[in-house]
Amino acid sequence: MTTITTVSTVAIPTSNQDRSVTFYVDRLGFEKRVDVEMSAGFRWIEVAPPGSDVTVTLLQAGDEMPAGRDTGIRLVATDAAAEHEAMTEAGVDVGELLDWPDAPLMFAFRDVDDNTLYLVETE
Repeated sequence: MTTITTVSTVAIPTSNQDRSVTFYVDRLGFEKRVDVEMSAGFRWIEVAPPGSDVTVTLLQAGDEMPAGRDTGIRLVATDAAAEHEAMTEAGVDVGELLDWPDAPLMFAFRDVDDNTLYLVETE
């Protein structure tokens, strides 16, 4: 039995936190929810899609967590084709829009540090 009820945040390593905030806010349309310096040189930044309960924490990359990785993070949208087009127009590095039988539309994209994320359509 557990008392765990939800996921609060997922972390993405970044080589430049300010540049990543600009990417997630200006290109993807996320909101900046938290931006605090926890201690000297350690800044905690959370961004999220509007209305989302789960945030993305943009952590400074380091030896133990380098940038440029497959995050495994799946974002959800109601119209993957529209998001694919909007991201392409915004200059985001997007992969092919995948349209397989019996599977939702989806595609991969990369942020400014070459971290890979995925977008999956839901009804």
